[in-house]
Amino acid sequence: MTQGAGQEPVVRTATLRDFRVPPYARVPVQGHAVEPTAEHLPPAEASTQVSADTPLQAPAEAAGHAPAESPTAPPMPAAAPARTVEAAPSGSLSVVGAPPSTPTPAADAPVPAPAPAPAPADPTLLLGRRVAPAFTGASHTTSTTGSSIVSVATGHPGSAFPEGALPEGYTPTERDLPVINRGDTVQVRVAPDAATAPDPAATTGDGPGPLYVVGDVHGYLDELVGALRAQGLVDENGGWAAGNARLWFLGDFTDRGPDGIGVIDLVMRLSAEAAAAGGYCKALMGNHELLLIGAKRFGDTPVNSGAGTATFQAAWLLNGGQKHDMDRLQDVHLQWMSRLDAVVLEDDHLLLHSDTTAYLEYGETIEDVNETVHEILNRSDADEVWDVFRKFTKRFAFRDEGGPQAVQELLSTYGGSRIVHGHSPIPYLLGQVGTEESEGNGGPVIDGPHVYADGLAIAMDGGVTMAGKLLVVELPLNG
Repeated sequence: MTQGAGQEPVVRTATLRDFRVPPYARVPVQGHAVEPTAEHLPPAEASTQVSADTPLQAPAEAAGHAPAESPTAPPMPAAAPARTVEAAPSGSLSVVGAPPSTPTPAADAPVPAPAPAPAPADPTLLLGRRVAPAFTGASHTTSTTGSSIVSVATGHPGSAFPEGALPEGYTPTERDLPVINRGDTVQVRVAPDAATAPDPAATTGDGPGPLYVVGDVHGYLDELVGALRAQGLVDENGGWAAGNARLWFLGDFTDRGPDGIGVIDLVMRLSAEAAAAGGYCKALMGNHELLLIGAKRFGDTPVNSGAGTATFQAAWLLNGGQKHDMDRLQDVHLQWMSRLDAVVLEDDHLLLHSDTTAYLEYGETIEDVNETVHEILNRSDADEVWDVFRKFTKRFAFRDEGGPQAVQELLSTYGGSRIVHGHSPIPYLLGQVGTEESEGNGGPVIDGPHVYADGLAIAMDGGVTMAGKLLVVELPLNG
């Protein structure tokens, strides 16, 4: 059975797809020495795997045998200096900050002493800087062909990859959720708006502009820009173009996809540009933000998972963590993620990332919940942060017969008439994927958000990680 409000932990079934541990799983994220354990082995060798839906138990302990031997992990390379992608006049890309080629000195020539390395520059957002060729919706690329969104690169190094090239070490992950073959839910199909800018009267008036929400992105930067462009929220260069419109991201920016840090950089830049235009772009904290924060701060420090010993580093790797994201993660990203709210109320819509009632454990008001989560992150206690991650990873509380009651419990406590959430992919809520027969059929068909629980809940995760759709929708929904 799956995990919902008041239910027992997830029971793994034969159809639950295990992650294959990336080749770099043997390399500690923070340079810590790691004893080889079963979590560093491929699924065929490891006795157990864990997804973000289930707290990680130490595989060696769970299997009841000693860890297998593993080769010694190579040392982590030193971080490269910050570089910025520039567009050369010919249309090719050049890198600012890369060391120029130096001719080899003659054998008898004196070798000058190396100059001291310059201090790294402070991470600074270069707002509105888009020096590469403009993004065009028609040239929208998928994660398998590489990111083409060099046009929205900011001052953060490595926030875009050359077209036609995947980031080094990128490991697409497999499905991680149990099968939900259900026939008693109804999907409300909402016709997508034409690819035009929002109504100028609505975006230039004195009052608040239209409200949009974005589902889980998981590093799919090209898909995100394409979806924002289709709604008229960004222009051909990836800059804010929606005036005083309001945009909320529902969390889960990184992991699984090819450019998680690029997604965060884009959202941070759009936040500044939207504010300057009289609107705003804001974001909620997802369970993958908590996972990335924990992996960076605590690495392989053991935590009490409630089901044995776990580590953030192992859980992050097993749930689609990408080494190139960790390499480019800076303090400015960590600070931004740590300050994200967990719950907000906008236009009578209660916005949260996860379809769980676990938010009730952190306060009786929205302010209490957000303040409590922020305090836990500020204390930097690994066990406390793990507990928040574990609870915000629960899902499926709003389906089944008790779903409407669970939604009403949250609405009666925090306000609003509808819940809008991400986290649980719509293809699983509709039973469209998860069986061997469903593989290779071109992916699930997602036409829009999934409205369920007697019309009280709106699911926004279109399953972009499984060839679904990245959803950007205007609220309230019609139909």
